[in-house]
Amino acid sequence: MTELEVLIPAYNEERRLSRVLESWAGHLRRSGLDAALRVIDNGSSDRTADIVDRFAAQGVPVAVTGCSKRGKGAAVIRGALTSTARYVGFVDADLATPTETVDIALRRLRAGHEVVIGSRRCAGASYVSRQPFIRRVGGTGFRLLSRRHSGAVADTQCGFKFFQAYAARQIFRDMRLSGFAFDLEIVARAHRLGLSITEVPVAWSDQGDSTFRLFSDGRKVAAELWRLHREVPPAGLSVTRYALGSASAGGR
Repeated sequence: MTELEVLIPAYNEERRLSRVLESWAGHLRRSGLDAALRVIDNGSSDRTADIVDRFAAQGVPVAVTGCSKRGKGAAVIRGALTSTARYVGFVDADLATPTETVDIALRRLRAGHEVVIGSRRCAGASYVSRQPFIRRVGGTGFRLLSRRHSGAVADTQCGFKFFQAYAARQIFRDMRLSGFAFDLEIVARAHRLGLSITEVPVAWSDQGDSTFRLFSDGRKVAAELWRLHREVPPAGLSVTRYALGSASAGGR
């Protein structure tokens, strides 16, 4: 059994996927981890799958799984529920979070924590480059509206989350959302299941490719939040945070 599987949901990522895979595969090799990469191709119409096949042919630990249902959430759900690794998690296909952050996440998982969430807002986190103003405004509004489900989690939306395999199966088997509120639903269901949640800080870089539109997308987000409020009643909300470089961040 592979210890760690890193999922990368991808939709028409031909332009930047090679760089992402090179970076992740290189880090995993240098770290000597028993780990694999898997791209979840979310119905791409470009050469995304071909790029993954080329890496596999070169001996890089990477595979591709197709997902015909649209949406990042659908891709992550498919990857998580079909993973056979001991620990599984997902990252965005943009290198917004440094690959070395996975080392901290893995130490937390090995120490027994069930859900590890990358955070741009907890102690020790930093922005290498910030999001556009409109995106920040939308994010502030979203945090205010989602507090009943996020609880003490400072950043539900960072695209870097890792899980004990059994915890991932419990969370993702009942997931309903696949849009912007997908990450919040993960947190809400983890709280509801009583799983231990740990936030770890990230040095985050905005990649400048957001298509978020405050008013039109805002209505979709509001609809997703309303659906989440109906389907996942809030439970006990707690979270542990670890700062970069602290003694507690290094495992037990």
